[in-house]
Amino acid sequence: MDNHFHRVSLISLISLAFGAVFTGPCIAAAQAPMTVSLEQLTWTEIRGALHAGKTSIIIPVGGTEQSGPYIAVGKHNRRVAILSERIARALGDALVAPVIAYVPEGDVVPPTGHMRFPGTITVPADVFEQTIESAAESFRAHGFTDVVLLGDHGGYQSNLKAVADRLNRRWASTPARAHYIAEYYRASGGHADLEDTSLMLATDPSMVRLEQLRSASRPDASAGVYGADPRTATAERGRAAADAQVGAAVRAIRLATARRVR
Repeated sequence: MDNHFHRVSLISLISLAFGAVFTGPCIAAAQAPMTVSLEQLTWTEIRGALHAGKTSIIIPVGGTEQSGPYIAVGKHNRRVAILSERIARALGDALVAPVIAYVPEGDVVPPTGHMRFPGTITVPADVFEQTIESAAESFRAHGFTDVVLLGDHGGYQSNLKAVADRLNRRWASTPARAHYIAEYYRASGGHADLEDTSLMLATDPSMVRLEQLRSASRPDASAGVYGADPRTATAERGRAAADAQVGAAVRAIRLATARRVR
């Protein structure tokens, strides 16, 4: 009898323990996440955000390309995702779309531009522009009224401007507007140089091979580095650059959206 009682009690305790383990995450998951990332929200949460006034959407554009021997090829994608989230939170009325990681980087045959370095991915300029346009049209259809284009790489800035201009001509009779924010890229540094490397150390140091960076000889264009010597890059310097870049973008977006509503 006692043995039976102990077995029942043990089973009850185990059941309670497993219930606590499995119920806790379920309760947490049921709560709406505190995020500005569109892809981490359900469609009903996005609808709720729109109804609550989050009618701006940032389309962050990165690129998969070489950034010298010290920085991983996903630099632009990682950085624009992090900084776009900071920008969206500062604005207060914005969400952030998934990063566009495939951008024009040069010809495939023969390889030109960054395509001369392994790991770079390129797409034709017209495919790139159509992708941005289609994404923007999708967001307009769902009720977003301000579509913000932020590009972390210099090679396609003119493409982003062209897309925004076309969309605005097409949307002239609608409440929606597209905004190409040149100030975001203008506030950044060169390519895998001192400023660029410092910025990466500040945003995601796991992308920087610090030991290789410090022990390398003076880099040059043949190694895919353009600009000031990056060997003295620091996260502190990068944080100042990131703050300046975020601040410049927020001011430019606020100005652009204020003009839209007048």
